[in-house]
Amino acid sequence: MRRLTVTKQHLGGKRPVRATTTSIPALVRELPYVQWDPVSIVAPSHLLSLWSRLSDFRPAQLERLLWKDRSLFLHWTPIASIVATQDYPLYGSLMRGYPDSLSNSWGAQRAAARAFLAGRAELRKKILNELRDGPLQLGEFDDHRRTKRSDGEWSPGSDVSLMLFHLSMSGDVMVVGHRGGQNLWGLRDHFLPGVDGASTMSEEEVDGEAAQRAIRALGTATPTEINYYFVRGRYWNLRSTLARLEAEATIHRVAVKELGPRDERYVHDRDVELLDSVGASAWEPRLSLLPPFDNLLASTARTSRIFGFEYVREQFLPKEKRRFGTYVLPILWGDRLIGRIDPRLDKASRTLEINAVHAEPNAPRDREVAAGLRETIARLGSFLGATNVRYSARVPPAWKSSLG
Repeated sequence: MRRLTVTKQHLGGKRPVRATTTSIPALVRELPYVQWDPVSIVAPSHLLSLWSRLSDFRPAQLERLLWKDRSLFLHWTPIASIVATQDYPLYGSLMRGYPDSLSNSWGAQRAAARAFLAGRAELRKKILNELRDGPLQLGEFDDHRRTKRSDGEWSPGSDVSLMLFHLSMSGDVMVVGHRGGQNLWGLRDHFLPGVDGASTMSEEEVDGEAAQRAIRALGTATPTEINYYFVRGRYWNLRSTLARLEAEATIHRVAVKELGPRDERYVHDRDVELLDSVGASAWEPRLSLLPPFDNLLASTARTSRIFGFEYVREQFLPKEKRRFGTYVLPILWGDRLIGRIDPRLDKASRTLEINAVHAEPNAPRDREVAAGLRETIARLGSFLGATNVRYSARVPPAWKSSLG
């Protein structure tokens, strides 16, 4: 089962063909999103997620696809994500009627959104009017400038920033570029003209499409895992959707002996043959370094249950509570998470510093794995523009000869 998951996440077997203007959007559709996170202690998480899956990937390729070709766009799913413009009918159907289109699981958030929008109709109108003259950064909106604090810092929780979030959820505005590391906001009709005329999907169609996309991306999944992975908490009736898909033989229940009889898990009909083939000896392991918000790690509860790997995003913890480092990248070898590294990019000296390498208790100790890790870290350094990789003494003894 783990092999199926890794394969469906495009992290198994030989590294795929070169990243191109067609292969990158195709990959995003199959995942079917890549979480956007701009924090750059090493590199933004979304860039590392794509780099780990594609050969010869360059950040400039993603920039072009987002802001020039526009075959990808940024959307809150409800996490900030890169998604495929080809899938706009699905996202557009969720946007229409917002916030009433939010499912019952949103509860208080749906009510709060209704109240906010109802009480600030003039602000909504003013923001849309300002954007008719062209894209703006948050600080360039008139009403946001008036919320400046006495210490010179703008409040990140201003009414303008919250309104932009709601308008992006409703599809009226979207992020159309970046300037100086900050979002440029623009009108959807200016950036993606014509997409609003894309076919509308019913609630039943949205639920069915989203559930299938989640199951296929995860390999096998429980209802809870489906709901969390995609489209995170926005199903109208997931249970009845799964029952319908099962009755149609689109999905099938599978039992995983190691997880116990109460684990209600589904596999997509298209992946049944793949489930059998990944268990064969021809399956090739690959070593990958995964960023904190990688799709394979989307649910830390699932990561623990399926892979037996406890992962905490320690960048959000106080320094004294961190066990493994600041920006920790798990090491995936084949279908096992065998350790983690704590890297930092020193841009001034163009050095990738490996502050520590940690091995899991059951990690393989052979030279093949250690050499593969060194090679992958070297590739990471090259991707980041580093001319040197420097290891600290904090390396597992069995891997030290390769990671010194």
